[in-house]
Amino acid sequence: MTANTSTTKTGSNYVFVFVSVGHLYIHLCTSFYFVIILSLEQQWGIPYYELIELWTLGSLLVGIAALPAGLLSDKVGARNMMIAFFIGMGGCSVLAGLAFSPRSLFVALSGIGFFASIYHPVGIPWLVRTTTTNRGKALGLNGVFGAAGSALSGLVTGVLIDILGWRAAFAVPGIFCIITGIFLYIGCLTGRVSESSQSQPDEKRDGVPSRRVFPILLVTMFLGGLIFHTTQVSLPKLFEQRNDGLVGDGAFGVGVLIALVYGMAGLMQVIGGHLADRFSLKKVYVAAIAFQIPALWGASQLLGAPLVVVASMMVMANASALPAENLLLAFHTPAHRHGFVFGLKFVLSFGAAPLAVQFVAFVTRNTEQLSIVYSVLTVVAMSALVLACILPRNRKSVSVI
Repeated sequence: MTANTSTTKTGSNYVFVFVSVGHLYIHLCTSFYFVIILSLEQQWGIPYYELIELWTLGSLLVGIAALPAGLLSDKVGARNMMIAFFIGMGGCSVLAGLAFSPRSLFVALSGIGFFASIYHPVGIPWLVRTTTTNRGKALGLNGVFGAAGSALSGLVTGVLIDILGWRAAFAVPGIFCIITGIFLYIGCLTGRVSESSQSQPDEKRDGVPSRRVFPILLVTMFLGGLIFHTTQVSLPKLFEQRNDGLVGDGAFGVGVLIALVYGMAGLMQVIGGHLADRFSLKKVYVAAIAFQIPALWGASQLLGAPLVVVASMMVMANASALPAENLLLAFHTPAHRHGFVFGLKFVLSFGAAPLAVQFVAFVTRNTEQLSIVYSVLTVVAMSALVLACILPRNRKSVSVI
């Protein structure tokens, strides 16, 4: 191995670490409110549906700000954007922990959403560019950290609330996020963190024009995002209502179940990444969507341990589709346009988040039963499956530059 190759590999390793830790933080900081809100209901005496609506603008910004964040990263570089992500999102999380009214909490949550919008259109393509082999595996491992963030949003948040109160549940993750941003800044100054790997020629695209793939992927990504965000918003409340004595009352018991579900989803992303490296991306993508349909329907009907099982299955299936989805998108995109295209993707997939928030708020405002939410999601998954089936076939998974 030459010195230059060794340096490139080392830089790629540092990128993987920061992008993966960032994946953990974004899923933690954009989902811990759904557990914290269970404590705020009692502390502030405000109904659940009013508190959940405070996250509407924040969830919207995660989506709509993704495109300008991606475009800006194409100009100023991924490293600078990721530093802003860590410090900005962490700072707003700390401010949320200092909130003393719904209005101030709304502002802080909106700030979290704004800075969180940077991660996916910047971090994911940065990882793709700096990984030269087994990109599906790298994306799958990166997905483990995202699932860990969602899991920790339940477990760690529940522990912090029960021991230190809801303010610490906001502030402690925010402080860790800021510290990570400082370390990334130091890594950039010392040259340890690279902007991208050495340029390589684009590979053949199987003769499939991008214009045939993008419209289908854009819709399926939106529908997949709607399923993900609606599940993320409603699952803590669903477990609180229908755990059937499986765990005790309080945030910690619900947090344990959330940690279990999203922890298993992380494992499935690794498997999905391995499959994406070895088999047709379309087949992997279609299978992952199809598996969600019976699981979502089961979540609308079951309670107790069976509910936890099917909830794990539906989140695992949703997560397993992501490596193939990201590789399909990157495969049909020149490297210098990754920021724009991934920004567009996450405008759509995270643009579903405010719809999810409002949908869950509407249902809980009119009824305590969440079965209708998962019945609707079953139909959404069926629609996504039909669209995914008409994607052009590709021979096998490919390395994406």
